[in-house]
Amino acid sequence: MLEELLIFTRGGLILWSSCRALGGAALKGSPIDALIRSCLLEERSADASFSQDTYALKWTFNNDLGLVFVAVYQRMLHLLYVDDLLAAVRKEFSQIYDPKRVSYDGFGDVFRQLHLEAEARGEAMRKSKQQNSVSRVVPAGAAAAGGGGKKSGARGGLQRKSSESGKDDSDGGDSRKEHGLTNGTSVAKGQENKDNSHARADVVVNGKENGDPNDGAFDVNTLRRKMGNKGGKKNDVKKVPKAEPKRNVKQNRVWDDKPKKNEKLDFTDPADERGDEVTEQALVHQGDSMMDKDEIVSSDSEDDEEENAEAGQKKKGWFSSMFKSISGNNVLEKADLQPALKALKDRLMTKNVAEEIAEKLCESVAASLEGKKLGSFTRISSTVQTAMEEALLRILTPRRSIDILRDVHAAKERGKPYVVVFVGVNGVGKSTNLAKVAYWLLQHNLSVMLAACDTFRSGAVEQLRTHARRLQIPIFEKGYEKDPAVVAKEAIHEATRNKSDVVLVDTAGRMQDNEPLMRALSKLINLNSPDLVLFVGEALVGNDAVDQLNKFNQKLADLSTVPTARLIDGILLTKFDTIDDKVGAALSMVYISGSPVMFVGCGQSYTDLKKLNVKSIVKTLLK
Repeated sequence: MLEELLIFTRGGLILWSSCRALGGAALKGSPIDALIRSCLLEERSADASFSQDTYALKWTFNNDLGLVFVAVYQRMLHLLYVDDLLAAVRKEFSQIYDPKRVSYDGFGDVFRQLHLEAEARGEAMRKSKQQNSVSRVVPAGAAAAGGGGKKSGARGGLQRKSSESGKDDSDGGDSRKEHGLTNGTSVAKGQENKDNSHARADVVVNGKENGDPNDGAFDVNTLRRKMGNKGGKKNDVKKVPKAEPKRNVKQNRVWDDKPKKNEKLDFTDPADERGDEVTEQALVHQGDSMMDKDEIVSSDSEDDEEENAEAGQKKKGWFSSMFKSISGNNVLEKADLQPALKALKDRLMTKNVAEEIAEKLCESVAASLEGKKLGSFTRISSTVQTAMEEALLRILTPRRSIDILRDVHAAKERGKPYVVVFVGVNGVGKSTNLAKVAYWLLQHNLSVMLAACDTFRSGAVEQLRTHARRLQIPIFEKGYEKDPAVVAKEAIHEATRNKSDVVLVDTAGRMQDNEPLMRALSKLINLNSPDLVLFVGEALVGNDAVDQLNKFNQKLADLSTVPTARLIDGILLTKFDTIDDKVGAALSMVYISGSPVMFVGCGQSYTDLKKLNVKSIVKTLLK
């Protein structure tokens, strides 16, 4: 049974609802709101359906009029006529739609008729499928119920076949044995030849062959005369090294009148060698964190003026080859969009976007443009590019506030420390970027404490202890082979007692398929309920980013012991300074998880932490 059919505009104005018009029961929860948040706004409109609680939702668009049609039904029913009903409703409602009109009370009678017709077609389709399945089964049964002669003949045929196959197998076994013996013989012969060659080599080296000591002997006296070592012992041959030719050493270039002394390139912290504390002067020398500066994260060095100049010169680009003029108000079809979408997909994949994500994005853009009318002399390629740019901006723009400083002050007013847990796979730089976040928080006059909960990897506690000494902040540690969930809990209690503002929890790196470590991580998160769970991922990964985030969230959901599973809240992207314009990992991670990129690591010092510039990323992806 259909629960509701809703018609609304892309701006969110509800035009007609079957529940209101026909007096149906209201839906439990908000499945349509969840569809808009999790699917339509995230450019997943090309998906076949969407599930929320006990409901299944299907939808269709009228892109020319900007209308959305959504059908809601019980997920366990598997209604066959929903797609047919949506198409019929879209056709009928589009004919009476007026942008100035906001009420369509008379559409209820039309919907009833369309609903009955769609149900009848669905029932006929179901019966025809059942008949086809029965007709496929009956001939097989009739053949099985044939005469006894045929059965015996068939049985005899089967026996003959089995006997023949057995004979063949035996012959094959003999042939295999033959081949095995032959191969073994050849191997033995090869081994014998190899051994003989080694033996001959040993004889030649010792100056003997075929028992003749003089044939091919090694003349030591001749070698002594050549090397000038006549006074040596009889059987002692000394190797004289060859004189190395003199090399022309490159001289240091002097740029000034007075040459400078060569400085030793030693960046080792003196405090690390002495074992004492870092002075406050050394900490301040690091400078201001890049988090508080609005800089372009992308490696794109061209500004808008240069791009406009290039466009004015009509340089041939990847979109120029997709030029097509539309004369008149023609309607876009899927076949018209395919060439431009194919080029766009290839371009995204060259920027390190996962293939699965690039394909879904192109399908979503096609769904949002299909059926739309274009004006005269409008390029399909430019229309597709504009639609993709808008889609990428919607995906990468955070759906919620990511102001950590405000959240820290809110937790401080409640008398609790703000807890951040850093998770991720091995070797992505969790501890290093945790220290960068700590340095940024210290610059905003917040007290920070580190929790060494990586009790698995050797040297992890010492690494975090070094960062704590350099930053002059406390660290809570219990050593190795301890339960990280218990260590984190005790660290939070210690921070509450000392009135620390923020607790940064370092965890062990783990692969997404490691069941024991993923279970330990789920326990740590469920036991301590942190304010923020940050997934630390590399900007170098491509398709693997999808697998990592999917399985991390899946494992955290499956292994959760609380009704509402806690998943990843944000992403910290590391090694962003090593990828040039291959910025696609940011898009892949945000698309697959729905979580925003909150930090970007771009160097090896404490100040190298930035915010993600969404417009710059989109510009680089479409360049």
